[in-house]
Amino acid sequence: MGIQDIIEGKKQWRAHVARVKALPPDYQIVYKEMQKYLFKVGPIDLADGRLLPEIVDFFERGAADGKGVLELIGADVAAFCDDLIKDSRTYADVYQESISVKPGTDEK
Repeated sequence: MGIQDIIEGKKQWRAHVARVKALPPDYQIVYKEMQKYLFKVGPIDLADGRLLPEIVDFFERGAADGKGVLELIGADVAAFCDDLIKDSRTYADVYQESISVKPGTDEK
């Protein structure tokens, strides 16, 4: 990863953050909670993937339609996040795989 890649990544992240800040306050609160949750338990490819920008797209459409954020995702934010990443490989999966390997072997 060169310096140009880092600069481009920062530009993209700042643009993403600006989109989040343009959301209504209730959407911003829920987005930030989702982001914290996903960074803790989320998929390995979260940083490289499209999940966070797609959430912002979804929220922008909901806000434009005049819907409340909880109308879109329901009252249980963690359950909504879990549904988003249910088919993704997570850090917890990697950890479980690493501890299930018998010492001295490469097999599980």
